[in-house]
Amino acid sequence: QVQLVESGGGLVQAGGSLRLSCGASGRTFTNYAMGWFRQAPGKEREFVAAISWRGDRSNYADSVKGRFAISRDNAKNTVYLQCDSLKPEDTAEYYCAATTNVACLYVGCSSRALYDYWGQGTQVTVSS
Repeated sequence: QVQLVESGGGLVQAGGSLRLSCGASGRTFTNYAMGWFRQAPGKEREFVAAISWRGDRSNYADSVKGRFAISRDNAKNTVYLQCDSLKPEDTAEYYCAATTNVACLYVGCSSRALYDYWGQGTQVTVSS
């Protein structure tokens, strides 16, 4: 089992940037592909970005493509989400997730049903 703890959220003006971090503990980090999801009040939790276990492949939701970048440092057991050009519609609780699903390990997966472990979330609020 792996434990995930997110950090780095906060209040930022539109056009600003934040870097979210997710630290993992408990099991070998490279056993997992990682993903970031978000949930705004009254909405379903949605996919943001995912990255393979090695960090060489990633994919993004269309809504964040070109503005957000996912990366991982396996030596530090940490996955990051660099969020640039933030918009008010990016306001949400952001969650990191981990999966050992073989289909996800090499490409990252966008389906939340494929993720086994979740962090508690970090709030991102973008003011207009």
